[in-house]
Amino acid sequence: MEEYKDESLDKTERATRKSKLYYFLPLLIAIALAAGIFIGGKMRFSDTPERFFTSNSNKDKLNRLIDYIDYEYVDDVNTDSIVDVTVNNILSKLDPHSVYIPNSQTEKVAENMKGEFVGVGISFRMLKDSLTVIRTIEGGPAIDAGIQAGDRILTADKDTLFGKHLSNTYVIDKLKGVSGSEIALTVYRKSTHENLNINLKRAAVPIKSVDAFFMLDDDIGYVKVNRFAESTYKEFRTAVTLLKHNGAKAIALDLRDNPGGYMEIAEQIADEFLTKGKLIVFTRNKKGEENKTYATAKGDFEDSDVYVLINEKSASASEIVAGALQDNDVGTIVGRRSFGKGLVQREMPMPDGSAVRLTVARYYTPTGRSIQRSYANGVDDYFDDFYKRYENGELQSADSIKVADSLKFKTAKGKIVYGGGGIIPDEFVPLQSTQEEQHINMVLKSELVSAYVFDYLDDHRNELKNISEKEFVSTFEITDDLVDGFQQYLYDRGIGFSVSLYKEDTKRYLKAGMAQQLYGDNTYQKILKQKDTMLQKVITLHEAKSE
Repeated sequence: MEEYKDESLDKTERATRKSKLYYFLPLLIAIALAAGIFIGGKMRFSDTPERFFTSNSNKDKLNRLIDYIDYEYVDDVNTDSIVDVTVNNILSKLDPHSVYIPNSQTEKVAENMKGEFVGVGISFRMLKDSLTVIRTIEGGPAIDAGIQAGDRILTADKDTLFGKHLSNTYVIDKLKGVSGSEIALTVYRKSTHENLNINLKRAAVPIKSVDAFFMLDDDIGYVKVNRFAESTYKEFRTAVTLLKHNGAKAIALDLRDNPGGYMEIAEQIADEFLTKGKLIVFTRNKKGEENKTYATAKGDFEDSDVYVLINEKSASASEIVAGALQDNDVGTIVGRRSFGKGLVQREMPMPDGSAVRLTVARYYTPTGRSIQRSYANGVDDYFDDFYKRYENGELQSADSIKVADSLKFKTAKGKIVYGGGGIIPDEFVPLQSTQEEQHINMVLKSELVSAYVFDYLDDHRNELKNISEKEFVSTFEITDDLVDGFQQYLYDRGIGFSVSLYKEDTKRYLKAGMAQQLYGDNTYQKILKQKDTMLQKVITLHEAKSE
């Protein structure tokens, strides 16, 4: 897909944790190895093996080993892959969040954090060997050129794109390009049975980090942020400004499942709710040097109540925002204990286009607490400890959260907060049953719903084109026939998910999926959040405060 969610770094990070080195190499060797491998020249192989083992430094030994394998080993070996594995293993011995980004992934990671890519601006799927537009992306050139959901793109610059079993990667590479470059498309429109010749210029297409914003009720505005990218603060400001214009006196800032991103963006968002001079966060590096960030006078929402929603997958920059507000006695943190990542990474480029994201400091909330979970027993234990939350009961009961009195801190107003292991919310909201959550994640949040909904819309698009977004949200209902059809769709693919056990959830996700393809992400979130227990808690808390 041209539009994508970048999960590659998470997968890379987890994969690196499973590999094992037989001995530990210090950081100095890691840096020297990477530098030597990537920029080292050819070795002189007249040297004897004794010379190899009496080299004046370990980095020379490793450099030479790679070259011996490259030039002398009996079989062809991809030494680049050896280097990647070596660097991954070295970083995995440092901490859980120092990672290597291969050059094959750096562009995707950079686009995700920049908040845009250059292309035509469509979300697509290959349907019966045809490149089919699921929807056009707001702000991209395709929507301005008149491309519509359901269109089949037959050719791009005279290259045939149907009937070839093309991979998503091939299609993406074909549609992406240099900003301003032209691309000629031949499009078949099923709704009118006509072929169209459409010429457009590639341009920057936004990858939004604010998934949605809308009014929960007459007083509360809702904003969902999925990551902290370069564009996030601007998107956030636009959203909250519009919400206040629509009467919002309180903001529900949803940081659930937000893995973090740029620290500076988190600081800017926290600044909007804090008065001038309040400490937001401080960092401490290897030398013990501290860098403190304080709120400025520019905060436009200091008079607004704020509710920050977090869960066990809220990490890093999300925790900076939650910790800054909680420690300054501003707003209310709602949800479940956050992930617990208090390390700061800096991305360092390598000569071949790859990069190392290296931990360079720890950060601390205003009261001085570190919320980083211990990784003293290794990376595997670190991630296993996280998954134990699903077994030890803490996602169902706040009483099951283990806290240490030695990590107790107190805010200016006397509220007790704890370090070590994440931000503990002020108001706890339990997770629905683990089994139900697993089924929803595996099926209802998967591409299965999107694909099924698309097939339905492909046959009924003309019937729905005159329904307004507001009318769809308030009156459109998913029929039992549609639900039964989805059940059969799953059975045909060998998926034993019983829709009858989760019928209401299924209807909600089918309607939301349909809304996403018809109207966009904002409407998708608006429908899903109608039965959101955490948002219901926010509404209850705000009503109680307003009485």
